[in-house]
Amino acid sequence: MTDESNAEQQQAEASESQTPDIATLQAELAKARDDMLRALADAENTRRRAERQVAEARIYAIDRFAGDLLPIADTLSRALLAAPRDSMDVSVRNLITGLELTERTMLDAFAKHGLKRVGEKGETFDPNVHQAVAQAPSDYPSGAVAEVMQPGFVLGERTLRAAMVLVSSGPANGAQAPSGTVDIKV
Repeated sequence: MTDESNAEQQQAEASESQTPDIATLQAELAKARDDMLRALADAENTRRRAERQVAEARIYAIDRFAGDLLPIADTLSRALLAAPRDSMDVSVRNLITGLELTERTMLDAFAKHGLKRVGEKGETFDPNVHQAVAQAPSDYPSGAVAEVMQPGFVLGERTLRAAMVLVSSGPANGAQAPSGTVDIKV
């Protein structure tokens, strides 16, 4: 009988080792659930990232082309500034009118595609869109743009070219020397 009792005991031990413990199964289930949730979250993050990249590509697809057009817009602006306004010659007035219409059409096309001009007198200086070339007293409050040397352009949230500006240091006081001056004695 000892052989039979040993066989029964071995069979009982074998059946116990074949049936996994409930705690082990629950741990495996929890791990599988966690892995599944992580994979779903990763897939969702990948989808959102792809959507964001497609949206940015749509918005900023023209940045190089727009950058190439900025010197043309500058040239038109300089031509209009240099044009004689007091000329009585009809052909000169028509030429100036044509330049103004061309500039306006170009700026409208820029605006249609999300490109806008920045850098107007009186704006508060913003280092993200303005490049301060100098600072001087003016009628504008301190920290405001007093003069625009070259307008800047922004495409969406990106600055294509910063506006070169003179920043006001505040109103000039007649008797006081502007702050920031240095006396040099030789």
